[in-house]
Order: sequence, then structure tokens, then C-alpha cells
Amino acid sequence: MLNILKKTLTGTTMAACLSIAVAGTPATARADTNLTMYYPVAVGGPLTKIVDGMVAGFMKENPSINVKAIYAGNYNDARIKALAALKSGKPAQLSVMFSIDLYELIEQDAIIPFDDVVKTAEDKAWLKSFYPTLMQNGVTRGKTWGIPFQRSTIVMYYNKDAFRAAGLDPEKAPASWDELVSAGKKLTKSDGSQWGMMIPSTGYPYWMFGALSMQNDQVLMNGAGNKTNFSAPATVEALQFWKDLGSKYKVMPSGTIEWGTLRKNFLEGKTAIMWHSTGNLTVVKKKAKFDFGVAMLPANKRRGTPTGGGNFYIFKKTTPEERTASMKLIKYMTNPARSAAWSMKTGYMGVSQSAYDNAKLKEYVKGFPYAAVARDQLKYATAELSTFQTGRVRKALDDAIQSALTGTKTPEAAMKEAQATADRLLKAYR
Repeated sequence: MLNILKKTLTGTTMAACLSIAVAGTPATARADTNLTMYYPVAVGGPLTKIVDGMVAGFMKENPSINVKAIYAGNYNDARIKALAALKSGKPAQLSVMFSIDLYELIEQDAIIPFDDVVKTAEDKAWLKSFYPTLMQNGVTRGKTWGIPFQRSTIVMYYNKDAFRAAGLDPEKAPASWDELVSAGKKLTKSDGSQWGMMIPSTGYPYWMFGALSMQNDQVLMNGAGNKTNFSAPATVEALQFWKDLGSKYKVMPSGTIEWGTLRKNFLEGKTAIMWHSTGNLTVVKKKAKFDFGVAMLPANKRRGTPTGGGNFYIFKKTTPEERTASMKLIKYMTNPARSAAWSMKTGYMGVSQSAYDNAKLKEYVKGFPYAAVARDQLKYATAELSTFQTGRVRKALDDAIQSALTGTKTPEAAMKEAQATADRLLKAYR
């Protein structure tokens, strides 16, 4: 039959058919879009498997888009690797990076605003669907540059069994600085086996300090990213209080406390209270051998916490097809149902009200109310420290905090020096 068919086709006809067949294959291959995405993990745990699973689900639903998701280390590592890839000529198309990287990425002309990619009314509605407080670190110059994904607030974890043993009400977490000190004294054991509380001062000290300063009714920077308030009296008072928790009240170790080992210290009962990211919630829930609680951070003049975590960004060195595919992936990852599942699996926040309206998350919160603490705290939250020259400004503040906590400098001198550095770095942007 094949021979008969060959004989019935003229040479011209066969050549035409062959041409069509050969041309068809590469055309299909060219239709595929390849994306590289970097993402960080700041709190440890099985987050890489969760992200990889979400990406695999996306590719199954979108077989024409191939996504290579690369775990890049912590937030600083992710920024460095993503920007290095841009300069190497083998750039990623999108990345999850610090929400505070916004100004640096804009200054380097590395990213595009999502306003340049959204086209439909549905896309525009999606852009406005996220919690406004989470968007504070993603919007500037009237445009949206970052989409919230791996987002958090700082919450207070506390050991209810330790509260009971100290004669404290296990259902009532300290709600003020005075209550925190009072409870901390009762929870601290004289033999050093248990501290009343711990606030980490390595890794992201500026983040924890943003909570303390906000509780003293002072934000650390302006909304334009070109001015800081490090030497304001209320800022200095907040740092003095942090130092006093260790040196004066002796409810936590003096000096610095490690970010990376604090969760372990809490789970092992070495501290009755810890301040940490809500991104630890699911791990603590699974591993705590004691009854624990989660509460909003305490107030002085008011309650307060910065938001934290990572946003999605799309890089400028992308084709229109890659931008469209990146948008499709980001919409998939932030879909309310997936955002709800992400929150339940990790402890990070759902990034929109629609996520918390999801039936599964509503049921989860009903049985485990602590899953909503970080979200409920948004009404007291402010943007995380973000300025132009973010890395250098942040380092100046981190160094100042640690020098005050270790007693190298007074809080006032440390903050004055940090402010002078920030003024020098930001002068050109005013």
C-alpha cells in the first residue's frame, strides 16, 4: 500500500509534504517557553519540596511552559545569584526575592512593573486582590513591581506549659512591654536552663527592630525610600529597651541571639518565648512536644510589626512570551486556593482575603486559630525597611543594633552613626 501511495505522488507533491512535516516539528518546539526561577528559604524546613511540587503542578497544567525552579539559599543569596545571572548573559526570567529589594532592583533597571504586563480586566483585578499592607513593599512610583508570595509578620510563640509552671495564665500572652518584662522574669530560671524570652539579633536584626520601633510609634523610613529615622528619640528608646531585656531585666541572654538556632532553642525549652517569623508555624506545630501558643507582638505606645518575606519579580531581560508565561506562573502560585494550601503547609500568610475565604483554610483556622494570627496582625503592620541602597543602609542599621546589644556603643551613639551613614548614602536620592 505504501509503495502504491509513493507511486501516486509526484516528486513535487512528496517534496511539499516532506517540507511541511519537517517544518512542523521545530515550530512546535519553538512554541515552548522556558523559564528559570530563583527562590529563597529563610526559615528552614521542607519548603523546597513544597515549591517544587507547586511548580510541577503548574507544568502539568501548562505543558508548553517549562519551569526550572532553583533553590538559591537565603534571601541575600537569592538576590546575589539572580543579579549575577542577569550579568552573566544567562538570566532568570523571574524570581522570588526580598520584598525590600524593590528599590535596588529598580535602580539597577533589573525588573519591570507588572502594569506593563497585565492586559485584561481580570489581570487588573488580580493585581488589586492582595492585602494592601503586603503591597506596601511592592508598589512605588504609582506602579506595582512586586507580587506578594512568601510573606510573613513577626509573631510571638510561647510555651504554655512553661507559663503554667511559672504561675502565669497560659491563655494570656504578654500584650505590652511591661507585661513582657514581668512574665519574662517569672519564666527565667536562675540555673540558666530556661530564659524568659529571646529575640534574634543575627540574620535579620533590622526586621526585629522594625517591630520594636513601630511598637514605640516610630517607623524606620519614609515611603519614598530616601530617608530614615534611625536617630529619632523613639527609635533610640526602642533599641534601649531591646538591650535592657538582656542587660537590665535579665529575661533573655545579653549580647546577640542567633536567628538560625532560635527555633531549636524554643522547641528544646531553652526559652519560653520567642519572636520569629510566622513561616516557622507549621514546623513548630509538628515538632513541639509541649503545649504552645501564638500571639501578636506586644505594644508599648501601640502594637506593631513589619511585614516580611519575599515577592515575585519579573526581570527586564525577558521576551514578551517569557513575560506572559511568567505572569501565568505567578498567577498560578498566588491563586487563592494555592495560597491557602501554601499557608497551611508552611505557616506563611495567605496573601489575599480570598485565600482566607477558601473553605479548606477556613476549616484549618477553625481548628488551629494560630494560623490566622499573622494575618490578623496586618492591621498593626507597616512596610519592612526598604530604601535605595538597601543593602548598605540595612547593614549600617544591623551593625548599630548589634553594637548596642553587645555594649560596644550606647543605643544613642549607635543610632546616630547609622543615621549619618544612611544620610550619606541616600542624599543623592532626595
